[in-house]
Amino acid sequence: MTSNILRFFATVCGAFYLALGTAGHAWAQAPGAPDAPAMADDLRASGKIYVVVAAVVVIIAGLLAYLVALDRKVGRLEKQAAVANELTR
Repeated sequence: MTSNILRFFATVCGAFYLALGTAGHAWAQAPGAPDAPAMADDLRASGKIYVVVAAVVVIIAGLLAYLVALDRKVGRLEKQAAVANELTR
């Protein structure tokens, strides 16, 4: 069951990357597009970009931990349901 959730997570991440990657390339090649985003330069110059990266990593790690814990709980419930089903036969 864990492999199914991880496969689903990888598929969602891949689709998300594909959608944003395609849109990002299209916008970056638009006429009049800035050479570099000013906000990223400001965050990098002040050192706050590391806070942003750390926050994103913590959020993604939390979501992944939640998915793994949820998968374990669902697996436990499936086993209990299978045992209860076998007892009623």
